[in-house]
Amino acid sequence: MGAIALAVAVSAWDSPDLLKFAGFLVLAALSAGIRFDAPGSTSGLSISLLFVLFGIVELTPSETVVLAATVTLVQCFFTQKQRPGVEQIAFNVSTIAVAVSVATWFYHSPRMLENPEGAILRLALATLAFFLANTVPVAFAVGIAEGFPAWSVWRASCLLLLPYYLGGAAVAQIASIAARLAGWPTVLLTGPVLYLVFRSYRLYISRLENERNHAAAVTGLHLRTIEALALAIEAKDDTTHDHLARVQVYAREIARELGLSAEEREALQAASILHDIGKLAVPEHIISKPGRLTPEEFDKMKIHPIVGAEILERVQFPYPVVPIVRAHHEKWNGTGYPHGLKGEEIPIGARILAAVDCLDALATDRQYRRALPLDEAMKVVQKESGTSFDPRVVEALTKHYVVLEKMAKESRAADPAKLSKDVKVERGLAPAAGFEATAPSVQPAGATPAAQATDFLSLIAAARQEVQALFEVSQDLGNSLSLDETLSLLGVRLRRIVPHHGLAIWVQRGATLMPEYVAGDDFRLFSSLQIPVGQGLSGWVAENRKAIINGNPSVESGYLNDPTKFSQLRSALAVPLEGTGGVVGVLTLYHSDRDAFTKDHLRILLAINGKIAISIENALRYRQAETSATTDYLTGLPNARSLFLQFDAELSRSRRNEQPIAVLTMDLNGFKQVNDRYGHLEGNRTLRAVGAALKSVCREYDQVARMGGDEFVMVLPGARVGETRAKFEQLYSAIAQVSQEMFFGPMLSVSIGAAYFPDDGNNADELLSVADRRMYSEKQSQRRDATSSSRILRERDQPASALVN
Repeated sequence: MGAIALAVAVSAWDSPDLLKFAGFLVLAALSAGIRFDAPGSTSGLSISLLFVLFGIVELTPSETVVLAATVTLVQCFFTQKQRPGVEQIAFNVSTIAVAVSVATWFYHSPRMLENPEGAILRLALATLAFFLANTVPVAFAVGIAEGFPAWSVWRASCLLLLPYYLGGAAVAQIASIAARLAGWPTVLLTGPVLYLVFRSYRLYISRLENERNHAAAVTGLHLRTIEALALAIEAKDDTTHDHLARVQVYAREIARELGLSAEEREALQAASILHDIGKLAVPEHIISKPGRLTPEEFDKMKIHPIVGAEILERVQFPYPVVPIVRAHHEKWNGTGYPHGLKGEEIPIGARILAAVDCLDALATDRQYRRALPLDEAMKVVQKESGTSFDPRVVEALTKHYVVLEKMAKESRAADPAKLSKDVKVERGLAPAAGFEATAPSVQPAGATPAAQATDFLSLIAAARQEVQALFEVSQDLGNSLSLDETLSLLGVRLRRIVPHHGLAIWVQRGATLMPEYVAGDDFRLFSSLQIPVGQGLSGWVAENRKAIINGNPSVESGYLNDPTKFSQLRSALAVPLEGTGGVVGVLTLYHSDRDAFTKDHLRILLAINGKIAISIENALRYRQAETSATTDYLTGLPNARSLFLQFDAELSRSRRNEQPIAVLTMDLNGFKQVNDRYGHLEGNRTLRAVGAALKSVCREYDQVARMGGDEFVMVLPGARVGETRAKFEQLYSAIAQVSQEMFFGPMLSVSIGAAYFPDDGNNADELLSVADRRMYSEKQSQRRDATSSSRILRERDQPASALVN
């Protein structure tokens, strides 16, 4: 058809003014590369379309067909970035030839020419015919090539071009009228002027396009910055990556369903990514805690919407992101946080985000519980409709959550990347020295709310430092079984976490709190106290198993009723230390300022008090086991093992200093009769009393031990031969007093043997052996004396006849 149209045009060539045709042909060819954007056209429309429409009005049909075909060839060979194939060139030239032939037939047909006043109508019909003949074949070709219905392609890509064709026809008609009035050369000369105007317009449009591209680049950078901030949250909380992806999809689609404006949707899109950025200021051990939060930990968690809003205020979004982030934990009935907003007071974006966030949390595995099936999670959200969540939002979510979940899974599959937090970096030397950590700053009690609200950077830094400090405390507490070492390290670490001026760790023994470790101000006062459970500040904490914050330290010594014993410190923070067997003791911090401790300080102590309690409990057990290995369980005196260790140490010291040592071995007389007459329980009580009596006559550096049974040993450093007689008398008297107090008579006595270093031996075995022989020699002597006395008494009591016999 195109070949026939071209053949007819050439064979029936008609050109009344060849110069006119040549001028318009050259100008049309030169303008072939000038295009303007039009909807539905990927490459835009060429301005040569105007010359084709002008040719329909001013040129002959054969001139117009040749002009259109020539311009099409120029476009194919010189204005395309990639030259089309031969079949495409043939198709384009044929299509335009047929379309122009049809249009000129409509415009120049004899029936149309019968009505000269209908020139505008003729041009409109010719333009419509040209439009259809030009676009319909193109739509069919595209449909065949891409496998789409031709009608759908034409409606989507070509129909929108019709107004541009009709507008071009109007311009061609005006140019035709101008050519008749001023002559065609004048109209032709206006072409360069129009080109300059068009070129200026294109430069202006290009500048606007560059600015728009720049704005789009800034917007893209903005969005990428948002995503980077979201990744910062992911680096802290492993559950956040999938959480953000799901919440983003759900929130976007629910916002579209509820008819939010474009600005509100943009704000919600950003907020769905960044709503948890305030968690940077929450310690990681709270975020990742595998269990229910304590009230103090929950108080810390509740700051994240405020901190997140303060961070995002610095970004200065062009849409209202900050109110959504600040209010995304508010509830429909006003019981949410941080400001207790209710109903429509809550921004619509925050209402959507709250419901979507809850659904995702319920349907996702968390550290503290397993995920619910999506349907069950949706039922939980539905129950909270009108209480926690906006009923409209819940209704929309109920309708579409199944489809939205599929979309969220597709979104996560399209972007599976996560941060490389588990990669091990092999290269790089360790630093020569570490950095000194700074204790988290404490907000002064008198600070203004504005000052407290804006310092979110210090909150983030404090959260990091807190995690590090708690990690160090946990490590230190598990490194030693020595109670003194454990408590000393704890005192050093606590000063970095919770600033204080005094510290006391009270260990409960029976019904009394004993000061096991005391440091700082008022050291002497607290070291001297033995607080009954239930008395004083720490005693109340031990009895009630509840913490006290900013209590009065002066009440610690109140049980003494001594006005001279009071503390100059102004506030105290005390927490119970509960181990596996109940309250082990109390940890109390003291400060010289009033109300110096905060809920954060209490939360930190409650986070580690269980670990402290278990460490103290283990250290106490270790001490008890250690003591049992060297102490006689009945009398509390050192046992034989401990005696030999201490005796060897004393002998080594005496050899170095050339000092004498006396060793006394003692054996109770009459103890068997005590057991036989009064029983073994009374015998045990007797041994305890004897041990205490022997201890009472010792000097500070003397040692007394129970060897076993009713035998005791005393080591007297520095004692020489002849200097122990007074000690013998003290021992005899002490045992006689025990006998008198317990049995109201001389039922018990003691036999004593002594050995002296270096006269009687050079080691413990030799000295104890000599002392034993002398002790048994005295014991036999005492028995002979007792037997002789008993015989004399019996003879004195018998009658004279018996004596004679």
